[in-house]
Parts: sequence; C-alpha cells; structure tokens
Amino acid sequence: MLNARASLASLVTGCLALTLAMQPVAAEPIAKRLFGGKKLPAVMQPAVHGFYSKGCVQGAIAIPQDGETWQAMRLSRNRRWGHPATIQTVVKLSQDGKKVGWNGLLVGDISQPRGGPMLTGHASHQIGLDADIWLTQMPNKRLSYREREQLSATSMLNVNKRGQLDQTRINPKTFTKATFGIIKTAASYKQVERVLVHPTIKRELCRIETGDRRWLYKVRPYWGHHYHMHVRLSCPADSPNCRPQAKPRADDGCGKELKDWARLLNPPKPKKTVKKKKPTKVVKRKPKRQIRLRDLPGACTVVLKAPGPVNAKAATLRLAGGQAFLPNPTPSSAASAADSAVLGRVAVPTFRPANP
Repeated sequence: MLNARASLASLVTGCLALTLAMQPVAAEPIAKRLFGGKKLPAVMQPAVHGFYSKGCVQGAIAIPQDGETWQAMRLSRNRRWGHPATIQTVVKLSQDGKKVGWNGLLVGDISQPRGGPMLTGHASHQIGLDADIWLTQMPNKRLSYREREQLSATSMLNVNKRGQLDQTRINPKTFTKATFGIIKTAASYKQVERVLVHPTIKRELCRIETGDRRWLYKVRPYWGHHYHMHVRLSCPADSPNCRPQAKPRADDGCGKELKDWARLLNPPKPKKTVKKKKPTKVVKRKPKRQIRLRDLPGACTVVLKAPGPVNAKAATLRLAGGQAFLPNPTPSSAASAADSAVLGRVAVPTFRPANP
C-alpha cells in the first residue's frame, strides 16, 4: 500500500514538473503579435538586428504617404517604415525613375514600425531593408485612401485564352521600356543587394539588355513578383548585428538558371499510365511553428520595450521646398510641451492628398 502511494506521489510530482517546464514555452508570446501591435517605431539610433526573415529594426522612419514622385499604398497595414537608408533609397528611385520615363512610384510594403514578423503576408521585410515597388506607374492624380486599399497592381505576364496568367510569357502592353528602366535603375544602386522579380521578367530583361550586363546579376528570379519588384538593401554600416545574405553569383544569371526556372514554370506533362487505385491516406500536416520572441536576436526585446515618438508624423521623412529631411523624433515619455510644439510645426509634404 505504501509502495503504491509512493509511486502515485512520484507520478504526480513528475507530471507537475513536466507541466511547469512546458509553461514558459507555451506562455511565451508569439513575436508577430508583439511587433504587429506596435504602431510607432522605437526612438533609438537607427540599427538593424538579425536577418531579413528573422530580426527587427530600431530607429525606423516612415516614408510620407505622398511625395511629388511617389504614393504609398495599403496605408491600413502601417508598413511604410524602414531603416533611413531604405527610405532614402525609395525616394531616390522615385526621382531617378523620371529619367527613364517612370511617372512615379506606387510604394507597397516596406516594414512594420519596429520590423519583426508580420501578422499577415511576408516572411521577410523584418529588418527594414526590404521594399516592394509596384510595377504600375503612379497615376497623374492623388489616390484616395479607399483607392489605395482596393487598387490592384498590374501583372507583367500575358493572359492565355482561358483568362489565366501565362507564367512563361511577358505582356508587351504592360511591360514597357520604362518598366525595364525602373528595374535597371534600382539594381544599379550600390546599396541595393538584389531585386527580386518573376523569372519571366528576368528573361525579358536579359533579352532587352544589349549593353553593359553587369547589373543583371542583382536581379534574382523568384516565384510571384510579376506585379511588383522586391528591392533589398545590403546591411548598413551602422548595424554590426545585421546578418547579410549570401551575395548572388557575379554572372548575369541569364543562362542555365533561367532554363531551370523555365522547366519549373512549364513542367512536362506526365505520361498517362494505368495504375491500380490505392486508398488515399489522409495526412495531417503539423501546423507551422510560430516565431517567438526568444527566436529573434536579444536586441529585439530592447527594441520592443523602447519608447516611441509623440506621433507618426514626428518620425516621418520631412519634405519641404522640394527637399527631404530626416526626422529626429523625441520619445513620447520624455517629450515636454515645448518639444511637442516644435514637432507640431514640422514641414508637411509639398502637397497633400484629399483622402477621406
């Protein structure tokens, strides 16, 4: 009897210890909820921590909703934040695009205010060094808030007879000389590490370029990306904790790599063979493991806890007199009335949209 009680007590103790050991892991919050819940950036010196798909950013700034040569899209997502180098690069690209016939940029997702995993969508875009640029030119009007939420980007792929996108053919009506020019311009920047586009777009770039082809190695083919290009910057000098991505091969990438992609996009039809039908097994897939805070660099905990600015405007790139100025926000917890008054007089963009 005593042995039975001892065994039962030992079993209960073991279960309790196992439960307590498991609690910290189960109770640890999911990273995307923490970072997705932050509406403002961390007021710290700009720096990047971790990798493009597992990290965070401090001291991020926002690109204004409107500039003379760009408009930010999908404003409800609050993803127009990035490392200052990224925001400056997007602005420069919008201006340089005019030289190649690009009317202006429609800017898609960059990053959340403090980076980190996103509630929906991208696996990357976590450290403020990635920017999605639509391959649709900015219209000659200011889009309303509703239009920015609902307007769809234009695909560069052709449409087949069934009304479906043909993954192997470019649409000459949407992919123009200006499209070629804006992609080439982005890839030509020293700070840009790579530009992701659909393999069929890469093939078209290879076909058109007859001069200096050195920039083509930066343009990397990848699934999707037929309606926007994904511009990725290299790790900035102010970020020793940024983990760089392996650089692409120095060749133009127009040979074997594109042939391999062609086979992936248009695989041969399997030969018809008569096989006995086997009962199908229902395979239960394990849910994908969520990234938790402990999976990210330790500095990201500090970034999460850091104070934010008084408001988003205080941490947004300032536009005045045709020039852009980096913001210098003050932490809201330490902002005095005088600070708030000064921040309230920050220059606004050259022209505002008449958004509802």
